[in-house]
Amino acid sequence: MSTTAASRVYTQRETLTLIQQCLAGEQSAYAGLYRVYAGDVYRLVYGMLGHREDAEEVVQDAFVYALRNLGRYDPGRASFRTWLFTIAVSRTRNKRRRRWLPTIPLWDLLQINEAPAFPDESERPAETAIEGAGLQQAVRAAVSQLSPKLRDAAVLRYFEGLTYREIGEILGIPHKTAESRVRLAHQALRGLIGEME
Repeated sequence: MSTTAASRVYTQRETLTLIQQCLAGEQSAYAGLYRVYAGDVYRLVYGMLGHREDAEEVVQDAFVYALRNLGRYDPGRASFRTWLFTIAVSRTRNKRRRRWLPTIPLWDLLQINEAPAFPDESERPAETAIEGAGLQQAVRAAVSQLSPKLRDAAVLRYFEGLTYREIGEILGIPHKTAESRVRLAHQALRGLIGEME
């Protein structure tokens, strides 16, 4: 993803401004929210599912739901990113349970002229990609072997850098349970990666 205004971290105030514009019916604000947060949501969902096409479908589904329900978002309860991650985790769980029918690309729905640029490993410098390929492959293989509960907690902690409290909010569990799941995931990953070596 290129370094643009869409890839920088938006403040909660800027996000709330975009949300207000969406609620006022400004189509460009919907596209703006999508461009700002799609990469983060994609990384989260891809980390949980490990499959690019499935992750793209979940991102679309999560955004369609979120954008249709913006009026329900309460900034006093959670940041927009946390609220959006909660929706994405729910949609990811649904995806695990069943196969979906084909979806309409969100950028078509919002009449965006170009698809967003999801993070692509092929865009990394060649030497960095070669150095990290073996370890990255081992970590992905190990993460995919975790139970869904442990995988979700591990992805939120290690890939997204969220606190245990934020993980608890997103997964709908007490923060101590989130901490326990991350610890168990960490132990399991150490064992799995050790076996692979």
